[in-house]
Amino acid sequence: MAKNIFIVGADPFNMNKVRAVDIGIDYRLHELLSFDEVKAKGFYPVEECLGKARERLQEFDGSIDGILGYWDFPVTTMVAILCREYGLSSPSLESVLRCEHKYWSRLEQHKVIPGMVPRFDVVDPFDDAAIDAIDVPFPFWIKPVKGMDSLLAFRVGNRGQLSHAIGQLRARIDRIAGPFDQILSYADLPEEIAAIGGRNCIVEQAVGGRQCTIEGYVFAGKPQHYGIIDSINYPNRSSFLRYQYPSSLPKRVKNRISEATNKVLLHFGYDSATYNVEFFYRPKTEELTLLEVNPRLSQSHSDMFEKVDGASNFQIMLELALGRAPDLPLRRGRYGCAAKFHVRVFEDGIATHVPSAGDIERIQEEFPDTLIELKVEQGTRLSSLLEQDSYSYDIAHVHTGAEDRKALLEKYNRILQALHFEFGSVPEISGEAPEVQNAVS
Repeated sequence: MAKNIFIVGADPFNMNKVRAVDIGIDYRLHELLSFDEVKAKGFYPVEECLGKARERLQEFDGSIDGILGYWDFPVTTMVAILCREYGLSSPSLESVLRCEHKYWSRLEQHKVIPGMVPRFDVVDPFDDAAIDAIDVPFPFWIKPVKGMDSLLAFRVGNRGQLSHAIGQLRARIDRIAGPFDQILSYADLPEEIAAIGGRNCIVEQAVGGRQCTIEGYVFAGKPQHYGIIDSINYPNRSSFLRYQYPSSLPKRVKNRISEATNKVLLHFGYDSATYNVEFFYRPKTEELTLLEVNPRLSQSHSDMFEKVDGASNFQIMLELALGRAPDLPLRRGRYGCAAKFHVRVFEDGIATHVPSAGDIERIQEEFPDTLIELKVEQGTRLSSLLEQDSYSYDIAHVHTGAEDRKALLEKYNRILQALHFEFGSVPEISGEAPEVQNAVS
């Protein structure tokens, strides 16, 4: 009899990948909640979505064998809540929150890998006295205790920049604070964490270096990693240019990353699911700093694993959801390396020209095994795009592979030249036509 697996946060691009996975048994995928339902244009209606999910599961005529998701908040936490209610394989909600509540996570990380945790503190952005009392030296990052995709994350180097960041946080933090507090109400929290709700922020010492992400899973209490990915920024900026697999870090560094990750996940009590954990490595000093722990796979890495290893990380996600020990191939793909590139614009504007569906199809035919996701439509004002970092606008994703790094970058540059975007300035008077100010190609 076929197994029934339900997806929270289903979107067309990734569902096509998930449906292509072969795990050796008959299973059926069901879209429990769509991406648009759970993200709801940046408002995250947690209780409404949980209600819809329960109603749809109750009406389903068949077995319920797994519930899973591959997006960040609120998907990861809603999956844990639903799996608990239906007795399905999943990490506990509390272990997920030890990853996702940034302040709680730092407290727990410091207990097991203190040398890899930057200086940090918690602050109420609505409390002027608490802001004045911040004792983490500049430069530091300030962001909500529940963040995602660098949303409302600000790197501040002086009081003026801090004042700007506080203004933005006060104006916009409730969009995520309210839904996060609803999730926290489902968890058994320590007293010190119960007092730190979603309207609080974490302040963290700014660190740098080579950024990378280790991906893996925990099954039957044993962590196992299956890949390390390099995260490479645009020059002199804090926004990602590309994720690249496999990592070029030395083996000794990869081993240290793996050991530190294992300690953290075991301490968190995290089990029966995938993870990705981000680190900074500074070659001159050999220092490692843990950036954050994410209680899910990265869907951004899925195509890279498929191109290099011969199977996507979605295979592991599905096997774990059914309580099975995963078995992922290694280096059996068509390419020696692969990447997901982020095409970005660094100032606001209105998209006056974007590639058509026919343009995308022709480019993908010219560059086989390349996938292009457009994130902007013609006429869109960039500042209206959802889930962007604080410093850029992510307008397209390019997934591709090549024999080696040099060939990979050359291929991407040719693809970028084939793509053509134009952006106009934002009119000062309503109804005024935008003036073309820049192009990306």
